[in-house]
Amino acid sequence: MRPIRIALTKGRLEKNSITLFEEMGLDCSELKNKGRRLVLPVDKYEVVLAKAADVITYVEHGVCDIGIVGKDTIAENNRSFYEVTDLGFGKCKFALATKSGTEFWGGYDVKCIATKYPNVARKFFESKGMDVRIIKIEGSVELAPLLKLSDAIVDIVETGATIKENGLEVIEDIMPISARVIVNMASMKLRKEEIESFLTDIEKAKEAL
Repeated sequence: MRPIRIALTKGRLEKNSITLFEEMGLDCSELKNKGRRLVLPVDKYEVVLAKAADVITYVEHGVCDIGIVGKDTIAENNRSFYEVTDLGFGKCKFALATKSGTEFWGGYDVKCIATKYPNVARKFFESKGMDVRIIKIEGSVELAPLLKLSDAIVDIVETGATIKENGLEVIEDIMPISARVIVNMASMKLRKEEIESFLTDIEKAKEAL
């Protein structure tokens, strides 16, 4: 039987996860000296480095048993898996922002919202009973209100510096974001003991840091 396989989001979450794995007593030397390799042994586990959206895909389809990914990616992708642990790092938030001094909530016109996260934006405005038009943007979403393409944006905000520097202001927080552990549904049944052992260890390590 293959080792329990963990899909790990590349970049900042990867670095934080290595700290957590080391606190769990795992040997992360291969992961820290990975070169161009994407599949690496970490003690008795196997780690797969992937982009955030692919972490979810690999876990959902069962080629990875466990995933570490941001809540932003989970919220945007409605997929089938268990979300089991909030790791508490990678903290930021989804927020609604518009040009400073603009009265966003007034008037009867259908508002136009630019975002990289159309599903998150749609759910937020549905919860308010508002009909909006959503435009998907791939790059710097702050440009859309400046170019009068949209009335507001829904985006991830960490410090708020980029928002302010581009003449925008946050008018409502939507959802807190942090790194989460997700588990494949079949793996949770078939390899319950191994996965529960990993989750117990990661919870202890999280508390110790």
